[in-house]
Amino acid sequence: MNNLDPMHFNAVAANYGSARPHYPAALWRDAAATGLVEPGRRALDLGAGSGEATGELLARGMDVVAVEPGESLAAILQQRFPAATVVRSRAEDIRPDTAAFDLAIAATSIHWMDLDVVLPLVHKALTAEARLLVWRNVFGDPDAEVTPFRHEIQRIVDRRGTTREGNPEDLEHTAAKIARTQLFTVEQMHRYRWSIELTADQIHALFATFSDWSESEVRQAASIAETLGGTVTEHYSSWLINARPSPNE
Repeated sequence: MNNLDPMHFNAVAANYGSARPHYPAALWRDAAATGLVEPGRRALDLGAGSGEATGELLARGMDVVAVEPGESLAAILQQRFPAATVVRSRAEDIRPDTAAFDLAIAATSIHWMDLDVVLPLVHKALTAEARLLVWRNVFGDPDAEVTPFRHEIQRIVDRRGTTREGNPEDLEHTAAKIARTQLFTVEQMHRYRWSIELTADQIHALFATFSDWSESEVRQAASIAETLGGTVTEHYSSWLINARPSPNE
């Protein structure tokens, strides 16, 4: 059985940032189209990890508060991005000032959070014109042709005999959870499709960051890539939710 562990990422903190692919440029263009990713604006990065989003927001001139519960990841964040304010905490435990942020983001992290707790805190922290942006990379494009590598990966997953509750990788599922609180109105949803070439070593490093993959399964994935020539093409996708905070009553 593979247990989902939100602190798994802290155990692989040293390699997490280099192992995970970047978010697509088109996603960042749509984030910037909000007009809120600008110098002098303030952003709250929830579940910041090792700073894949924090670094980009800082590079675009924003003042960033990065919230990360993992001790090792938070230390890496502070070392990589000294300009950021790093808060070692779960998103559920933050106590932000009222109307203090122009943007809140959750980049491949919101599925770990209790939204009934987090979204009221985020709503309080945002200005009236602010936005909540939620996005993630999905490691496997369901609309792409199934490659020999993906076929073998699916066989590994099928052997587990267990399934996740809900689908944290599904755009509509996540958007519905956000809208259900009535604290935010989902204004836009974007999808992106992209591909990347990965070596067997890169497959091993990437799959080791997945919280529901055991060490033996990670070795199997790398071995499959090696058998298929040492390099495989992975078809991935990403999505972005742009949500507007509902007016205070």
